[in-house]
Amino acid sequence: MRRLEVMAGAPPAAVQLLLLSCCVRAAAGYPFNTPLDLDATPRITVPSSGIQVCKRFQSAAVDCSTMLLETGGERLYVGARGAVFALNASDISAESPLTIAWAASPEQKRQCLLKGKDNETECFNHIRFLQRFNATHLYMCGTHAFSPLCAYIEEERFVMSSQPEEGRDKCPYGPTTGYTGLIIDQQMYTAAQYEFRSFPDIRRNSPPPILKTEDAPTRWLNEADFVGSALVRESLGSSTGDDDKIYYFFTERSHEQPTTSSHSRVARVARVCKGDRGGRLTLQKRWTSFLKARLMCSLPEYDFHFNVLRSVFVMPGQTPQDTLFYGIFGLEWKNVKASAVCRFSLVEVQEAFQGPYMEKQDSDSEWKEYTGKIPEPRPGTCITDSLRARDINVSTSLPDDVLDFVRRHPLMSQQVQALDRRPLLFRRTTEYTRMAVHRTQGLDEYLYHVLYMGTDEGWLHKAVEVEGRLHIIEELQLFKDQQPVTNILISPNQSSVYVSSPSGLAQLPFSSCRRYASCYDCIFSRDPHCGWNGAQCVDVAAHKDRSALIQDVQKGSRGCENAQADVALRSRSVRVGDDVLLQCELASNLATPLWTRDGAEVQGYGLDSGFRIGTDALLIIEARRNRSGLYTCHAVENDIRVAVISYNVTIHLDPPPPPPVEPGHDPYSLVDAPPRPTERPQPQPVAPLLPRSELLSPRDMEAMYLSVITILGGLCVVLTVVLIYVGACLRAGDRGKYSLRTAAAACTRKSSRSRSQHRNSAHLELKTVSSHCNGNGVCNRGSKRHRSSGQDGGFLQIVPGEGHSTSNKESPPPAPPLPPTPQLPSPERDLPNGLSATLPSVLRRMNGNSYVLLRQSDSGNSSPLCHSFAEELNRILEKRKRTQLLPRPDESSV
Repeated sequence: MRRLEVMAGAPPAAVQLLLLSCCVRAAAGYPFNTPLDLDATPRITVPSSGIQVCKRFQSAAVDCSTMLLETGGERLYVGARGAVFALNASDISAESPLTIAWAASPEQKRQCLLKGKDNETECFNHIRFLQRFNATHLYMCGTHAFSPLCAYIEEERFVMSSQPEEGRDKCPYGPTTGYTGLIIDQQMYTAAQYEFRSFPDIRRNSPPPILKTEDAPTRWLNEADFVGSALVRESLGSSTGDDDKIYYFFTERSHEQPTTSSHSRVARVARVCKGDRGGRLTLQKRWTSFLKARLMCSLPEYDFHFNVLRSVFVMPGQTPQDTLFYGIFGLEWKNVKASAVCRFSLVEVQEAFQGPYMEKQDSDSEWKEYTGKIPEPRPGTCITDSLRARDINVSTSLPDDVLDFVRRHPLMSQQVQALDRRPLLFRRTTEYTRMAVHRTQGLDEYLYHVLYMGTDEGWLHKAVEVEGRLHIIEELQLFKDQQPVTNILISPNQSSVYVSSPSGLAQLPFSSCRRYASCYDCIFSRDPHCGWNGAQCVDVAAHKDRSALIQDVQKGSRGCENAQADVALRSRSVRVGDDVLLQCELASNLATPLWTRDGAEVQGYGLDSGFRIGTDALLIIEARRNRSGLYTCHAVENDIRVAVISYNVTIHLDPPPPPPVEPGHDPYSLVDAPPRPTERPQPQPVAPLLPRSELLSPRDMEAMYLSVITILGGLCVVLTVVLIYVGACLRAGDRGKYSLRTAAAACTRKSSRSRSQHRNSAHLELKTVSSHCNGNGVCNRGSKRHRSSGQDGGFLQIVPGEGHSTSNKESPPPAPPLPPTPQLPSPERDLPNGLSATLPSVLRRMNGNSYVLLRQSDSGNSSPLCHSFAEELNRILEKRKRTQLLPRPDESSV
């Protein structure tokens, strides 16, 4: 983010105006538009009711956030609040799981309350650590009501094999404190802020020697919040005899920023050597190999940085040098939802640790790059063959000048840039909490990285990385109640993904290929796990012979050219002047509708076109006979046009007028009067079906409406200026402000009443048809929540209602009753006005952000011909207003 510097001598008013502008832009969201190639939209949205293959585990114990699943294991170990479970990894919902109950005692809870902690969340035993200790035992640690304890678990019988031991230096006190831990060769490495008033620390706890980070004269960690750690065995295949290293990932307060920006935070990666034993005199019981560098996840073209690291996943490669680090980053603004996904290579991390150091001369000076002489051997390196040749076999043999340099220079100057120099994904309306990555081979022999990312609202996004960008295959609502995803594990042996939340666990297969019903649907998904076999979309891993399968992960458009698509054909028969609604449900959020009539594209964006095209419907306004024909809805995705449904629309003339009224019969009388002998019977005039005003057309009404709004707005502006001038003259600040607000409110109420009276008197319906298209003309559809849409605004359209005009002319006689509607034998008959008798009750959008919920009336006695299209649509919308699928519609919805 570019810093705003106040130039010396700048007028205070200009500075205030500049700050106000920045605040407004920040409140609006971001100071820039999201790059379209990064803000990916999930292709398919699956609500919880549509997830068919999902196994779940729930118990009385909540907060199932700690999970352990080993390669080839048949058990999934889960640490919750007050209990540990051993689940069947192939089916977590099968049979009763093995359970170890380990709750805090009433006395411990009482002591926790005396410390001022929350009895609803904190004063319990939250399992924070669960790792394998050796071939027969596991090791676990819990907060134990702010008095941490640890214990061993005998794996075979799944019981605690010993009395709990002190866990103060191994486990944090609170359930939400940033924490990470590993057991490597029966040595425990942890990182956390262990006590409430302690500094963050990276420790090796057991066996001795116990090592810690340094606090003076230079504090190595500055309010660090840890999110993960990983062991990289760099000694394998090393030509220099290098040591294995443990990498730690966290967010801390920045050292490099000046005092005015002391609250800004940055993402870090730190490393220590596994064989570190501390120094002899200098850095005794302290790390001699601790170094840290900044992780840069940013948009260089905007100079915009994502400083908060939320989650990290380490993807091992074929060699240690091929290791990749995937991270989820966020913003410091707590009231703004945003997430970015960046990946880093181990090679560039190593290069940063081999670069120049940062230095701070004293407590009042700023950090800057160190340009002096670097002692030998290089500070912060592990013991290698070259050092062993100099009789330096352990860190305790390192010279004191090297160790003193390490103590004062823990920070590296070179930053670790993202592998692609920009994020793989940036979503401004989603907050990702956890992630896991799986490597799989596609039919094209390429290795693809499939990412599973959990959100703070209980959704799981599955994405595939293609050429440095993420394509989100689907989003799944795993938990109905909004709750964060707390952990994600992947089991290649079980072909399953395990997702935890505060309420329980969910187990999903790698992919549900049967969800895709056609060849193009299977290809458009670009899922490396799925392929088309000529009849259906199947799981690639379940087929040994893959030569006949079709898949296109790179482009998502090739392979279905010869596939036969079944297009449903329906008929519509309506009268001239009726409004016709042709529905077209698109399963993909990335597809856009394209309508054709007899092969020619229908243009539905002009005001006088007679058509309105929505994301899932075509509306023919006041149909004319020349608009009959074969209408076909196509889904356009990846530059491929696929027919979805066709309508054979027939528009015929009005029915013949009814017979004339018999002589002597008064249509408004209940008793027939005899005809007068002296008068000849005269034919009675027939009133038109839809009387219309000849004075005001819809365009005239629109112009008059806008004129009234303009006049009222001008009066409000004039009145406001007068009040401000009078207030300034009287020097009465408080009274002036009050009268100004009162006058403005009165003016607003007056304007609202005028608009309401104008609408009521003119019998017009005001609709909002808002554009939802990006600059390329691609209209995207919303999914479960907010969608990243284009910036184009909407426009207002005045649609004539069915009421009579309020002109002074004499109204024509009333129209005779309409003929009864013929009853069709089919249960799914089409109504004469084009509305199907069985409309879906799904919330969609019509031509933009305006939501339209269309559903046929439940009343069986009323005929649809008794109401105009506008009245019927308004009545349906009013009835279904409270049945929206989304808990929160878009802010731009009307």
